[in-house]
Amino acid sequence: MALGKYSRVDGRKSSSGYCSTVTIVVFLALCLIGLWMMTSSVVPVNNSDVSQKNKNEVKTHVTEINAQNNNEDNNESSNSGNDDNGSSNEGKQKQFEDNPGDLPEDATKGDSNVNSNEEEKNDTEKNIEEKTEEKSEEKVEDEKKEEGEENKGDSSTTESENGEEKKEDGESQSGETNENNSDDSDKKSEENSDEKEGERVENKKDEETDEGSIEKKDKSNEVFPSGAQSELSNESTTQNGAFSTQATESKNEKEAQKVEDQIGKSWKLCKTSAGPDYIPCLDNWASIRKLESTKHYEHRERHCPVNPPTCLVPLPEGYQRSIEWPTSREKIWYHNVPHTKLAEVKGHQNWVKVSGEYLTFPGGGTQFKNGALHYIDFIQQSVPDIAWGKRSRLVLDVGCGVASFGGFLFDRDVLTMSLAPKDEHEAQVQFALERGIPAISAVMGTKRLPYPGRVFDIVHCARCRVPWHIEGGKLLLELNRLLRPGGFFVWSATPIYQKLPEDVEIWEAMKKLTKAMCWELVSITKDTLNQVGIAVYRKPTSNECFEQRSQNDPPLCKDSDDPNAAWNVPLQACMHKAPIASSERGSQWPEQWPARVEKVPYWLSSSQVGVYGKPAPEDFSADYKHWKRVVNKSYLNGLGINWSTVRNVMDMRAVYGGFAAALRELNLWVMNVVSIDAPDTLPIIYERGLFGIYHDWCESFSTYPRSYDLLHADHLFSKIKTKCNFMALVSEADRILRPEGKIIVRDTVEIISELENLFKSMHWDIRMTYSKDNEGLLCAQKTMWRPKEEETVKYAIA
Repeated sequence: MALGKYSRVDGRKSSSGYCSTVTIVVFLALCLIGLWMMTSSVVPVNNSDVSQKNKNEVKTHVTEINAQNNNEDNNESSNSGNDDNGSSNEGKQKQFEDNPGDLPEDATKGDSNVNSNEEEKNDTEKNIEEKTEEKSEEKVEDEKKEEGEENKGDSSTTESENGEEKKEDGESQSGETNENNSDDSDKKSEENSDEKEGERVENKKDEETDEGSIEKKDKSNEVFPSGAQSELSNESTTQNGAFSTQATESKNEKEAQKVEDQIGKSWKLCKTSAGPDYIPCLDNWASIRKLESTKHYEHRERHCPVNPPTCLVPLPEGYQRSIEWPTSREKIWYHNVPHTKLAEVKGHQNWVKVSGEYLTFPGGGTQFKNGALHYIDFIQQSVPDIAWGKRSRLVLDVGCGVASFGGFLFDRDVLTMSLAPKDEHEAQVQFALERGIPAISAVMGTKRLPYPGRVFDIVHCARCRVPWHIEGGKLLLELNRLLRPGGFFVWSATPIYQKLPEDVEIWEAMKKLTKAMCWELVSITKDTLNQVGIAVYRKPTSNECFEQRSQNDPPLCKDSDDPNAAWNVPLQACMHKAPIASSERGSQWPEQWPARVEKVPYWLSSSQVGVYGKPAPEDFSADYKHWKRVVNKSYLNGLGINWSTVRNVMDMRAVYGGFAAALRELNLWVMNVVSIDAPDTLPIIYERGLFGIYHDWCESFSTYPRSYDLLHADHLFSKIKTKCNFMALVSEADRILRPEGKIIVRDTVEIISELENLFKSMHWDIRMTYSKDNEGLLCAQKTMWRPKEEETVKYAIA
């Protein structure tokens, strides 16, 4: 090389010698390049000696790729099968430009085509090598430029032989300008990332062993299927290789500071007379003290405060994670529900007993001291048509005690809505929920129960202490409203089998009342083991008996009286006519369980418009199909939830009950809540063998704190945001969710972001967030954290 330069200066060497020298130099350079390419192809790309400038270029390509990834993925996947054998180099170059080839594996775990990902990665590595080769050859070309015009000619030939090196040479000549362009690209990529910030999946916490693992193979396009109102399809994560962006770092820091500002300031501990058992609508002593009468148990009914609490309910001292089902049916931790009064007064009836650090439940009750299963089987032996778990699927247990009746009916494939007031039988409903048995704190007082008419297959009362016969039978007529035509009322009480004057009087009054109601007395039997009697009545399926009565007492309700109207509606001493038309709900008995869960109710007509705009039967089927896909492809495998630990579930905004139906194979139960201002689909939920309740989420739910293992809220929070106190709903979710329980929220990106910050401020663990097109998904886990500062709730002080 030095000799060539000397010849150019003094002009004493011939041009032929000069050309030979140049040819040899070029030949040697090409050999070295070829040797370098052979060795570098063996070495991993991340170990190659790539300049910082190259890294910046790759980084820019990757961010641009991610911004275009969603549109290109579908096209690439659909064409990959046809183009595998015949793709050209030009096609491979395009593939590199349009796909996130060398992103970390977890960044593309949502992609649908694994083979396509591998091809993209290989093509990316190849292109990185090509770029490195081009840069090395630029150095040779720079040296050759110094040799003059003849060397330029040779250099041009070499460039044309190497394809796109002209373009790269032009880029290298731009020097500082190219670096600035790269910076601009980075900025555009960051802006793109911010604009598409919704298109991300963030695994917020490493999954614990007992919570299961998220398999990468499950991260397909079905991992986060669409919501009922808007499609939520899976997206690739937008990243910048191994480097975060300044915009992301700054945003995260600002969010962290915002959360820090909230912690210790926004939340306080509720100071109330009920302490850890606080139920805002049942412990509103300011309203209870103003009641004119408590004769009809008005003081046990709901009295919700105008301004619901936004504080957090304390934990009982020594609280620990609840025992899992089915062990919980037999025993619970004493410190979780530290009440012994019921054990003292009902222990001899095998309701509950104290045993060291546990409260144990022998499975007895006032009418079944020797166990609920014997009692349950005895009822069916008395009336075989009951057919537990087939014909009879849904039961309302009034005055349930600790709900052992409903707890053991699970063994017969029966769902029981256990109901009891918050009264002197201390924490009976709380015991039931801690055991993993469905229960609600409610009383038969002056208002209708919050359920639709004609939905329960059986209503049960075992010494439930309800005076059915008084005031024209108003309370028994409420059961008549709830009971399905052809359904049974199972009554086990002393008037059936004892001859004390009071018992005889009650029995005679009940005989007269039930006859006037046209109820058929199907069976009166005596359980010799438990020494109790059981009477079983059947509600009529026609109106013939009503028309033949000599007296209209109790009277029939007016035609304008809607039997489904149940929210704060006063009780009336009247009966609704039995439905007769074949297309009317209640005129036919549902399919046997489990067929009824999937079958479109016969009374849904194609002329009716469903909740989502389709004809009602199609709407029902589409909703079920949707939730089966969401549950099977996303919730069961994509959220890191160990479903074997989940027992008590609430769907805070159920529509057709599709979410609950999709979970029916699991060993859990779902309380389906239909908001009072939403389409009234609760009768449909009951028709398919599931249960639920009406509720207004501007108020507190009628349950004890720490009742549920999992809450599911599909576009509920955004609706409450525009209606009433948003923060009150957040604190209510905290109240009813158990520590270590999970919440799954589907809502707008704005709501998801706000909830994420609020949950963080309560020290909840954010397990995952996902969003796209202004729709998002959030999964969080409540912790044991409680604030230290207290806030006195004045209306909750007795």
